[in-house]
Amino acid sequence: MKTNDAIHSSSRDEEKFGLSIAFQPWRGSMMLVATCLVLTLITLKVEGQTPLPFPPPASAPGLAQPAAPDPATAPQSNGTSAPDEPAGQAPADDNALFVFKKQVQEVVLHAIVVDEQRRLVTTLDRPAFTAFEDGVPQATTAFHRDDIPVALGIVIDNSGSMREKRDKVNQAVLNLIRASNPRDETFVVNFSQDSYLDQDFTSNIGLLQQALQKVSTKGSTALYDAIVASAIHLKNDNRVERRILLVITDGRDNASQQTLAEAMRHLQGENCPTLYAIGLLGDELQQSDSGALMSLANVTGGVAFFPKSLNEVDDIARTVARDIHSQYTIAYKPTNHSHAAKYRVIEVKAQARGYRSLTVRTRTGYYPGQALR
Repeated sequence: MKTNDAIHSSSRDEEKFGLSIAFQPWRGSMMLVATCLVLTLITLKVEGQTPLPFPPPASAPGLAQPAAPDPATAPQSNGTSAPDEPAGQAPADDNALFVFKKQVQEVVLHAIVVDEQRRLVTTLDRPAFTAFEDGVPQATTAFHRDDIPVALGIVIDNSGSMREKRDKVNQAVLNLIRASNPRDETFVVNFSQDSYLDQDFTSNIGLLQQALQKVSTKGSTALYDAIVASAIHLKNDNRVERRILLVITDGRDNASQQTLAEAMRHLQGENCPTLYAIGLLGDELQQSDSGALMSLANVTGGVAFFPKSLNEVDDIARTVARDIHSQYTIAYKPTNHSHAAKYRVIEVKAQARGYRSLTVRTRTGYYPGQALR
C-alpha cells in the first residue's frame, strides 16, 4: 500500500521521539501516545481515503479478514447454523416479506427471470420454479419475491485512462442509487493499483457523491484485488440478505495479487454477492478483456455490459437498478449430503402460463463448506 511524504516525515519524527523515550521513560510514553495520535490523523487525512489492504497471497485479502478455513476440514454449513436451530418456514403468503433463517445444509439463491424478449418477469409464484443441483431436482424450502434492501458496493476504476470518463460514470452511478430502494446501504471503492474505501455503508446520497468525486486517475489497474476486497467487505455486513457489486472499468487487470481464477473462487464462497460489470473497453480490448468480466458476472448470476459509448452507461445503470430490485429469493436443502469439497452446479428453471420461454439467471454453483447467501 502506498504512503506519502507526510507519512514518511512523521515516521522520521517518530524515530526522533524514540531517542527521547530511551532517556525519559514517562515523557517518552506521553510523547509516544501523542505521536501515535498524530500519525493516525495524518493517515486518515491523506486524500480523505481509507485504503483496502491486501495481505500476502497466502492469506485471505480484505479488511482484517481471518484466514479462510480449509474446505476439507471446515464444518460443512452451506449457509447454515447449528444443527439444533429450527428451520425457517415459508409464510402462507409467498408474496409477504420473509427473512430467511440459516438452516442446516440450505442453499439460498437470488434469481432474475426474463422472457424471450429479455424483459423482466416479476410476478411468478413459488410453483413456477424448480432448482437443480448437479442435475438433480431439489425441493424448495422457502421463497419470496419482495423488493428488500440490499448492500451495494460500487467499485470504480480510478486509473489514468478513466480521466475523461468519470463525470458521466459518476452521474450514472448516482442515478442508479436514486432509482434504488432508499433503504439500500452503499459503499464506494475507487481503485487503481491500490483500492480505497472512500465511503463506507450509507444511504446518504450526498456522502456517496463526495466519494465518487475523489478521483486521482493515475496508476495501473488491480481489478481482481479490488473485487475480492470489496466482496469481503460486503460479506462482513450481516444486516441484509442480498449483496451486490457493481464494477466499472475500462481496461485489463495488470497489477493484482489475485488471479482471475482466485477472484472467481472468492465470489463463490460464503455470503458472496451478485456482480454486475460495465466494461468501457475500446475496440482493441473488447475481444481479450470482455471474457474476464463476463466470467466474474456469470458465476454470480449477474451481467457484464459493454457499451459502445459513454452515453449508454446511464441507461445500463438504470437497468442494473431494476435488476437488483426484481430478484426472487429461493432456498433448498441439497439432497447430496456429501462433505466432499467438489464444485456443485446449480440451475434454476421456470415455467408459467402465458410465457413460451423463461430464462432464470442466478449463480452457477458453489463449493460445499462455503456458505451461500
